[in-house]
Formats: sequence, structure tokens, C-alpha cells
Amino acid sequence: MLHSALLYTALLFGANAAFAGPVDWQAAKDAGLVKLVPAETPAPVSDIAFTDPEGGTHALADYEGKVVLLNFWATWCAPCREEMPSLDALQAEMGGEDFTVVPIATGRNAPDRIDKFYAETGLKNLPVLLDPRQQLARAMGVVGLPVTVLIDRNGNEVARLLGEADWTGEPAKAVIRQLLD
Repeated sequence: MLHSALLYTALLFGANAAFAGPVDWQAAKDAGLVKLVPAETPAPVSDIAFTDPEGGTHALADYEGKVVLLNFWATWCAPCREEMPSLDALQAEMGGEDFTVVPIATGRNAPDRIDKFYAETGLKNLPVLLDPRQQLARAMGVVGLPVTVLIDRNGNEVARLLGEADWTGEPAKAVIRQLLD
């Protein structure tokens, strides 16, 4: 119990602008984000385009200057169904000029299935973005779902998490605050 309290305290102080520094990845893992893997060397993300249901074209470069939590998901993915509400809540709480959640439905996800998925899981704060031929997912080395990639303000991948996570928990929010500092 004391160990957990110390870790949360370290995460909170590490996220405070007065104590700004590099992200404490180990503290985040110790506090609950056990599957979070920091990049050995931050590297630029792919420039492959993705779309929205109206046919608009987007790229990760569109988000340069923001910290991005990029999530690859699919309507048929049970762990995605569990995770997406926490991503929606994270966007509602922290999304804005400096941070955004970018969920991309990769593979075959019919528009009516996506609408049903959003309705059933109560998603209200996330855009619908698509990678129907999995071109972006393949370019980014996504081999299973869900996969979440943390991208810094310069468009570099700084960490990745395979599988679902609670993005509303203090460890996740602390990492994001540290990236924002």
C-alpha cells in the first residue's frame, strides 16, 4: 500500500510543471501501465493518410504541435470495446489545443457497425477515423488490437502499449501531463 502511494506521489510530482523533466516511464509502469513500452529512440511516425466517413483525408502530421494518443481499434475487438470508453473520457477531460486522442478504426469496419459501436459504448468525444486497408497500421507495425501509440509534439513516437489500458487512471494522465510539459 505504501509502495503504491509513493509511486502515485512520484507520478503527481513528475507531472507538475514545477518539477518538469523527462517522462518517468518506470513509475508509470509500476503504477499500473505495465504494458507501456517507451521507444528506445523517439522516431517520426508514418505520413500515410487515413480518412473519415465523409471521405476527408487526414495525416498524423496534422496534429504536429500536440501530444497525441493514437489508438488503433476495430468494432469486432472485445478489448477495444472495454478500452474505448476510457479513451473517450480522457479526451473529454484533457483534450484541447495541446493534447488529443486519435482513434483509428483499422481494417474492415462498416460505417453502420462503427455507429453501433459508438452508441453501445457511449462514445461522444472521439472522432470517427478510418484506415480501411490497414496501410497506416501496417506502416506503424500494428499486428494486434488494440494498440496505442504516444506521439510527442514533434510527431515522434515516444511509447507504445499493446492491449487495452485504463486511460482515465492517474498513471496515464501523469504520463500525458509529463509529455505536455
